[in-house]
Amino acid sequence: MAIPVKLEVFEGPLDLLLHLIDKNKVDIYDIPIAEITEQYLEYIRQMETRDMNVMSEFLVMAATLVDIKCRMLLPREVNEEGEEEDPRAELVQRLLEHKIYKYMCGELRDRQVDAGRNLYRDMQLPKEIEGYRPPVDYQELLGDMTLGKLHEIFQSVIKKQDERRDPVRSRYGNIEKDEIDMDAKTAYIEKFAREHQTFSFRRLLEKQGSRMEVVVTFLVILEMMKTGALIISQEELFGDILITSNL
Repeated sequence: MAIPVKLEVFEGPLDLLLHLIDKNKVDIYDIPIAEITEQYLEYIRQMETRDMNVMSEFLVMAATLVDIKCRMLLPREVNEEGEEEDPRAELVQRLLEHKIYKYMCGELRDRQVDAGRNLYRDMQLPKEIEGYRPPVDYQELLGDMTLGKLHEIFQSVIKKQDERRDPVRSRYGNIEKDEIDMDAKTAYIEKFAREHQTFSFRRLLEKQGSRMEVVVTFLVILEMMKTGALIISQEELFGDILITSNL
């Protein structure tokens, strides 16, 4: 009575070759083709499957091994650099790539199993804590800044705006009301603060196109200082006032 033999299931011919190489404990860069081919063909003979797609893959590799075995018996071919080519080189490269992919798949599978063991709980905080906002210390925000220093900068910028006016042409033409949208100016300053983070107060005022824009910008800066959105600092006496954004 014949003893039934249960064969291991391999994912493909390269997986079978790696198994045979590990089983025989041979160097993957110096594969004994004759020995490995015999063992490979023996496995093919014992396979029991009706899936021709699977069988065709194993048979193609068997033909490749036989071809390499025949080429090993012939004189080695020489490449353009004058070096002898190893008929096993291409197969070795494929085996190494397959070994890397197999290792990566195993690593990802282990990480997936570990991730499945992690449990997370939704954040549950009382509404009182979620709605809490720390009080704003206006004295700390202003630091050593005084209204007198802000007034000096304001007067300096206003003076520059007056110097830009043409003393002759400004007397002619129609005088129109200069309307400034406070919300639009606030949005402009918030965008400017986010883009620059820290900037000169004088530089911001000098970018304004008219006296009214300077006034509105000045008022918006004061309001944002009160809410804590902006922090004013001055490194030295009579030095430039710097604005730091908390947006």
